[in-house]
Amino acid sequence: MKMNRREAMLFSASAMLFAATSTRLAAQGAESVVRFAPHAALRVLDPVTTSAYVTRNHAYLVYDTLFAVDSNYAPQPQMVDSWEMSDDGLNWTFTLRDGLAFHDGAPVTAEDVIASIRRWWQVDVVGLRLQGVTEELTADGESSFSFRLSEPFGAMLEALARSSSIPLFVMPKRIADLDPSTMLEEVIGSGPYRFLAEEFRPGVSWSYIRNEDYVPRSEPADGLAGGKVPRVERIDTIWFPSPDTAISALQNNELDIIETVSPDRRIMLQGTDMQLVERASPTASTIRFNWSQPPFNDVRLRKAVQMVVSQLDYLDIGVGDPEAYQTCGALFGCGTPLETDAGYTEGSLENLEAAKELVAESDYDGETVIIITPGDVASFSALAPLTQQLLTELGIKSEIETMEWSSFLDRRSSTDPVAEGGWNVAHAVFDRIDLVSPLGNMNFDARGNEGYTGFVDDPETEELKTQYQREPDPEKQKAIAEEMQKRAYDQVFYIPLGTYHQYTALRPEVTDFVNAPVTVVYSLDKA
Repeated sequence: MKMNRREAMLFSASAMLFAATSTRLAAQGAESVVRFAPHAALRVLDPVTTSAYVTRNHAYLVYDTLFAVDSNYAPQPQMVDSWEMSDDGLNWTFTLRDGLAFHDGAPVTAEDVIASIRRWWQVDVVGLRLQGVTEELTADGESSFSFRLSEPFGAMLEALARSSSIPLFVMPKRIADLDPSTMLEEVIGSGPYRFLAEEFRPGVSWSYIRNEDYVPRSEPADGLAGGKVPRVERIDTIWFPSPDTAISALQNNELDIIETVSPDRRIMLQGTDMQLVERASPTASTIRFNWSQPPFNDVRLRKAVQMVVSQLDYLDIGVGDPEAYQTCGALFGCGTPLETDAGYTEGSLENLEAAKELVAESDYDGETVIIITPGDVASFSALAPLTQQLLTELGIKSEIETMEWSSFLDRRSSTDPVAEGGWNVAHAVFDRIDLVSPLGNMNFDARGNEGYTGFVDDPETEELKTQYQREPDPEKQKAIAEEMQKRAYDQVFYIPLGTYHQYTALRPEVTDFVNAPVTVVYSLDKA
């Protein structure tokens, strides 16, 4: 694999880090350090100001959460010891467990929790809904806090256990009092590892040291819930711009764990003594239409595309390995509590003639639609060309405009006309953990131009979300979620393209890996 000049510089920096790490390992014993290659480079440390997965994963080492989801996506207490809801659902009281302390030695108090909640709920889509029904959030002493609500919020535990994209991490009040638009300068949590700020080299390497004062929960680790037991003294994190180089480093005992190995590269590790673990949260790709601009503001045109999209075609071309993928019409994720096939019909080119009739009935007048795509993200590479091919079959003219990731994100957030820098079709790629909640699934953000990219405008869905958040009964919640999914398919909020697994690779001597919906390495040990 060829590397550009910047990647080569980063690789050189990683190589120098290897040399330094090897010297230290010889001095302190290899068992005390885990060397980890993440999926991306860490540059932003504040988990409130970005939804980047690498920042979220960093935060799970440093901070703790009030609740956490287990392997079945059910909320379980983490920092909370006990809680109570009033009969009318309007009052919730939570008590923290004993032994919680920040890395600077200060105890975790209810005031810290409240400040953390207030910072979080200004930016998170689920937090915004909780904020909207909260009349009062108060401390009831050092370790208890209470919500007084204007209406029942049955999704309370789901909100406090939110695992992605912006989880509710608890910080000291003096830090959490910062405006969400202000980047934090101190990285102080109460989690199992302390961040070594003096060793942070943005985009290259960063390290953590065990929090000797951390008190894990007594339950066994289960997903993101249960006991977080920090076993090794240090975690050294090194980003590799080349996945092939990372795999070679793992085999040469220069790394202990690689977060993400794609299906097409796992063959490089098969037949070796390396451990290859299928990640708990598969990846889901999607087609998104821009509702704010013609021609895809017309549901008939969206339905025409939906009719000819075969998930299997996208998976065959984009992933290639049938053992690694599956078709999935459940918009809240296959294998999750809200899985349903309500409203789903697999598309096919066998429907082409009927789809062309819808195109003819629509307001499409032959204009060229713009498909935008990032050229530097591998998971997107096959999506735009196949979508363009389908549009051509339908008689819809299109052009692909390729750009780097940051430009793609900026462009995708625009509601301007195409002639002024807008767009018509884009793709998005999610981990399943981002899909499981009807409130947190960004594809169901139906607030129009104020919402998530694609700018779905559907008050009926927003009302269904309000019904969901008021309902404490899981079975009734599932029924509401089914209605939301039917509505999403009927109006074509987006088109799911199936799911596929990626893999985590570990050296044979690494033990106690917790395969959680979010990649966490706080439990690792080395035999």
